Amino acid sequence: MIAVAIVALLAAVALPSFLESIRKSRRAEAFGVISAVQQAQERWRSGRTTYCSNLSAAPTADPPGLNFPDTTANGYYTLALSGVSATGYTITATAASSQAADTRCKLLAAEVNGGNLRYGSGSSSIDWADPNRCWAK
Repeated sequence: MIAVAIVALLAAVALPSFLESIRKSRRAEAFGVISAVQQAQERWRSGRTTYCSNLSAAPTADPPGLNFPDTTANGYYTLALSGVSATGYTITATAASSQAADTRCKLLAAEVNGGNLRYGSGSSSIDWADPNRCWAK
């Protein structure tokens, strides 16, 4: 009986840490896609007067786009572009499916404004003041 109690206590302590570690590793998928979108936007902007506002359409579509899916490869995040202009845009990854339990970093975003890049994250809105909460290098 004591052995069962010890195993239960260890599981109660270890399980939350394990789940947080899984959620943190899944964030890497969003970081990678956000970075890829940033690079695609810069390639797009190099030949045009504005950034692309269409994330998912193919470059040959009308209107053309960046050809990215609306979700990450494993479906843990949905992607959205907003505030697209000649000088900037915001790409946001919102946790979906089982990753939605990541309450601390449910939203991950990168914003380009006038050539300046900043990162943000949050649970219900983007906090641009503390980028290291979820974007720690």
